Amino acid sequence: MKIAVEGCCHGELDKIYETIEFLEKKEGVKVDLLLCCGDFQAVRNEGDMKCMAVPAKYRTMQTFYKYYSGEKKAPILTIFIGGNHEASNHLQELPYGGWVAPNIYYLGYAGVIRYKGIRIGGLSGIYKSHDYRKGHHEFPPYNPDTLRSVYHIRNIEVFKLKQIQMPVDIFMSHDWPRGIYHYGSTEELLRKKKFLRHEVESSSLGSPAAEELLAHLQPSYWFSAHLHVKFAAVMQHPPKGNAAPRETKFLSLDKCLPHREFLQIVDVPERSDSEGLEYDPEWLAILKATDSLQRTTPDPWNPPENNGLHDRWDFRASEAAMMEVVEDLSGELSVPENFSRTVPAFNPDRPLPHSAPSRGANAQTTELCAKVGLTDLYGRAGEQAGAGRGQEGEEQEEEDELSEYPTDTSGQSCSFNPDEIAIEDEWEEEEEEEEAGEGEGGGTAEIHTPGCLLLPEPKSDVTPVRLPLMNLPAPSHSTPAPLEDDEDGAAARILKRSSGESAEPGSTSTTPRIKRRNQLIYAAADEDEEDETGG
Repeated sequence: MKIAVEGCCHGELDKIYETIEFLEKKEGVKVDLLLCCGDFQAVRNEGDMKCMAVPAKYRTMQTFYKYYSGEKKAPILTIFIGGNHEASNHLQELPYGGWVAPNIYYLGYAGVIRYKGIRIGGLSGIYKSHDYRKGHHEFPPYNPDTLRSVYHIRNIEVFKLKQIQMPVDIFMSHDWPRGIYHYGSTEELLRKKKFLRHEVESSSLGSPAAEELLAHLQPSYWFSAHLHVKFAAVMQHPPKGNAAPRETKFLSLDKCLPHREFLQIVDVPERSDSEGLEYDPEWLAILKATDSLQRTTPDPWNPPENNGLHDRWDFRASEAAMMEVVEDLSGELSVPENFSRTVPAFNPDRPLPHSAPSRGANAQTTELCAKVGLTDLYGRAGEQAGAGRGQEGEEQEEEDELSEYPTDTSGQSCSFNPDEIAIEDEWEEEEEEEEAGEGEGGGTAEIHTPGCLLLPEPKSDVTPVRLPLMNLPAPSHSTPAPLEDDEDGAAARILKRSSGESAEPGSTSTTPRIKRRNQLIYAAADEDEEDETGG
C-alpha cells in the first residue's frame, strides 16, 4: 500500500492531488491514502475565513470549498490533523473526528483510526504552555485571544493518548516532538533554517507534549510539518520492560509551494482486506472512560494521578471495555460515510464577504456521541458561552445605566499575544525565501515532486542506519529487521558551524523581522513555571 504524506496543506488541495497524479504516472504506482500534517484550512465559506488565524492578506478561499460543495471529490482517501492555521469553527464541530467532505476525514482534537489494518493516530494543534491545562472552552465568534488559543493542544488529549497500550503504526502531529532534531542531520537542518540554531542547541525547539507521546507510543512512523522544511530522523527507543526495543522513523515536510519538498510517498504493507476507514476499539473505549474528565472552561486542570487524591487514575482500556464499544456500534466498526453539509458553500459568483461564522452542531458528532456515550464538547462550550454572554449583557446594562458612556472597549484591546508575532513572522519569512528563490532560479514550476520514493539518509546520534523504502514492521511489532544499505541514497551533508552563526540572536527585540517565531510558539521553561505559579 502506497501512502502519500504531505506537510502543511494551506488549502491547496487541487495542487496536492495534481502532484500525486503526476507522481503516479511518473513512478508507475497507485497511491491508496493521503496523510496531511496540519494547516489543512478546511474553509467552506467567507464566515469560516474569519475564524482562521492568519494575516488578513492571506485569508483566501483556496480550493477546499470545491470538495465540500460537491463540485469535486477527493480522488484519494485523505486523513488530516489540525495545525495553527485552520477554520477552527469548522473543526470544532468534530471534536472526535469526522468527514469534512466526501473522502476527506479529520482525526479530531486527538484520534486513532484504522485503515486496512494500519493503525493511524494524530494530535491536532500546537503546544502553548499557558493554554495546555485549560478545557476546550472556545466558541465563535472568537476574540483575538480565543482565535489563537482554540488551536492550542490541551493536556486532556495527551492524557487520553497516553492510555493507549496497543502499538501504533503511524502518528501525526503538526509541531515536532521536542528533541527529535538530535536524531537526524542537525547541521543540514540548521543550514536550511539558520534562525533555529538557538532553540536546537538549547533543546527548546518543539513540543514537550509531543515528546512525551513519542516516548510513550513509540510508533513505527511519526510525521510532522509546521517548520516548513523537510527533515528525516531515526530514533531508537529504550526497551520497555522485557519487550524488544522499538524504532521510530520521523519525517517532517514543507508546505505546498513550487520548488519545495512537501510530499513523500511511503510503502506500507497492508494488514487486512477491509475497505474504508474503521473505528479503533481501544481508542473509543478510552474516549468513553475519560468522558467525565472533559472540561469546557478555561480553568486549569491536572490529570488524575496515583497520589491518594483520586478514585481512579488508570483509564487504560480493558478487553471488556473494548467489547462494550463494539456492542455500542452494533458490531460495525466501519466509519459511516455520513457527511452532510452544515453551512452553505462558497459561491464565487455570489460572494458574501460579510457572512458571520457558523456555530452549529454537526450530525456526525451527535450520532457518535449518542452511540458511544460521549459529550459533544462543542455543544457544551456553546451553551456555556451563551450563558456567559447573557450574564455579561445583563451586567453591562446595569453598568451603562450608572455611567454616562458605554464601557465596552473590547474593540480597542491592545493586549500582547506572542502568537500574533509568530504568525506574521512565519509568513514574512516565507515571502523572503520565495523572493530569494525567484532571484536565483529565474522561474517557477507548476508542480514540484520528489525525485524518488526514498527518504533522505538521516544522521542518527544513536545508530548509523540508513532508510530504505518505508516498510512497517510485522504485525507482531517485533524488533525491525536490520536496514539494508541504499546505494542510491545520497549522503547527508554535514556542515561546519560558521563563525557568523555563533552569536545568539537578540531575544528581547520586538521587531517582527527577527526570525524567532518558533521560540514564541514553544514556551520556554521559565514561562512554564510562571503558568504553574500564576494561576
